[in-house]
Amino acid sequence: MNRTPAEERARFERTADDLLLAVRPYATAHHALVDLPGTASASGPWSDGLEGFARTFLLAGFRLRGADGADPHGLAEWYAAGLAAGTDPSSPERWPVFAECNQAKVEAASIALALHESRPWIWDRLTDGVRQRVLDWLALMAGTDMPGNNWVWFQGVTEAFARTAGGSWRQEDLDRAIALTDGWYAGDGWYSDGLTGGERRNFDHYNGWALHLYPLWFCRILGDAAPAGLPDRYRARLRRFLDDQRLLVGANGSPLIQGRSLTYRYAALAPVWTGAVFDATPLAPGETRALASRVLDHFTAHGATDERGLLTLGWHRPFRGVLQAYSGPASPYWASKGLIGLALPPGHPVWTAEAVPLAVEREDTVRTLKGPGWLLSTTASDGVVRVVNHGADHADPAGPHTDDPCYARFAYSTHAAPETPADPTAGPIGPTPGPVDNAVTLLDAAGRASHRRPLVRISADGATAVSRSRAHWPADDTWDPFARQPGDHAEGPWITVGSALRGSVEVRAVRVDPVPEGPPAAGGGRAAEAASVWPLRVGGWALAVDPAAGAAAAGSAEAGTARVAGGDGLVSLVTGAAGLPHAHLAEGRESNALGPVSATPVVGTAGPVAYGTLYAALVHLGGGDPGALPSVTARAEGTDLVAEVAWPCGARDTVRLPDPSGAGGRPPREDAQRA
Repeated sequence: MNRTPAEERARFERTADDLLLAVRPYATAHHALVDLPGTASASGPWSDGLEGFARTFLLAGFRLRGADGADPHGLAEWYAAGLAAGTDPSSPERWPVFAECNQAKVEAASIALALHESRPWIWDRLTDGVRQRVLDWLALMAGTDMPGNNWVWFQGVTEAFARTAGGSWRQEDLDRAIALTDGWYAGDGWYSDGLTGGERRNFDHYNGWALHLYPLWFCRILGDAAPAGLPDRYRARLRRFLDDQRLLVGANGSPLIQGRSLTYRYAALAPVWTGAVFDATPLAPGETRALASRVLDHFTAHGATDERGLLTLGWHRPFRGVLQAYSGPASPYWASKGLIGLALPPGHPVWTAEAVPLAVEREDTVRTLKGPGWLLSTTASDGVVRVVNHGADHADPAGPHTDDPCYARFAYSTHAAPETPADPTAGPIGPTPGPVDNAVTLLDAAGRASHRRPLVRISADGATAVSRSRAHWPADDTWDPFARQPGDHAEGPWITVGSALRGSVEVRAVRVDPVPEGPPAAGGGRAAEAASVWPLRVGGWALAVDPAAGAAAAGSAEAGTARVAGGDGLVSLVTGAAGLPHAHLAEGRESNALGPVSATPVVGTAGPVAYGTLYAALVHLGGGDPGALPSVTARAEGTDLVAEVAWPCGARDTVRLPDPSGAGGRPPREDAQRA
């Protein structure tokens, strides 16, 4: 859409106002709780009501700040009333304290941040008694236990505000947040959201909307009291991250569909706006606004709000497959962070400069994101962003885990979503139940696909990356989005997978090797049956298809190639390049965030897998068929298997799959703890 800069600002303001006004009918009498309709979170309705207040108050704080207090809808008065009632211990609308509800710690940070941004219009005008009650409620954060992940910043931001307002705080808490965050830094602007099994493995949108946002706002709140040099350290890291983040939004305006809490939707814009607020961005002002506008347009056009104007639990339509146990009716309002730009005044360059094309529209890009262990490819002809995942799985490496589709797949995109059944009993329908899309699996005697987590990163450099995992089959492989705990698993051989990614095509090379005789692997899994029953399957990208026609009408499978045509001209294709002559389509129903019916192209062996043999598939996602495909030549170098890839453009890549036996199944890999 062609809008002037002034029209864009007005549209963002209308969006914010519409969201804030739409929740008012669901507030309690004095506005302290906002009880939105829908299925309660695991924390319960009381917590959800606080969440409804806090997350919309965050948006109100940004709105008031950028408007310099201009307040045609009475936001300041409305939320001030809620602050007074929520912190009154005798009020029927009182907020839970942290001992009563752990989730309240999360919401306290939104309240503290909003109070800081709206200080002249709300905090400074509260009565002394109400201010003291607010500080008394926040004081319970000081010294409380916090998980070793992004939650430490809920404590840090809350205590920073309390410090500036005469409340309770502890230096030890602030120091811990700073020190832990430094330990999670993986370089090149990327943070792991805490450590899992002592390793940096947790890479997703929390890198941007939490671990870059809160530390800088912590410094903003403290002002001159912030530790010397800390703001500059955080700004430098964010600036480097945004050089990657600008490439992780498709020309369609969609952020990467990967990781947890996807229902926060355009909260993915938080680091983009934060970079502008703190002068910590490589993006020109016109690119910042263009990117934000494109993302907002994407979700607006795809029905993120319902007929009542409420944000729903889902990605486009309501869809429970992308939710977590902590997701409740008000959870999507962390999308308030995607409107941080409203905290900037109308005269700021992001609101006055002319828009420019997005980075993914200007040129093709191939890049290694070493922090998360991803290969990145963008193509300007269709605006599609793809990442191939060889380093991030959000799993403890000590033992086998059931795969989480939002972390365990080999590839993620802005134009295709992983298969994530909304109903645990409604997994993909087809010949290969279990992980299918963007998965490399072995099938057991019952036709059940193996799982991947935990993976072991071996290498990620240039256009290639390699990882390994031990095939395992959970006793019950029904994927439940609300229960992702490790359980009883039967364990099989090692699967080593290497990728070369250029343009729209990934060359995915595979070898399977027996586990050497010895003690059982960590985690105490059961032994699986003999290798003679294990066919190998390689799944491509799942696409939403016309629900009236179904997968059969949208795809084809013959002669070692399977193809699916989705909406907007998208094509998902996988073809066997070495040892994978079998092709079929796997259909999903109510298992994809982008549509009620989906299909995945799959290729595989005609019979049982052979140990120590190189298999290869070409996996394509793009706006049409791929045209000329690369050629793959296999050879052995000692016990390593090597795939030489010759691309139509003349580029060449080497994918080396090492034998796992030399390291007892635990291969040499990149240092997961590098600074």
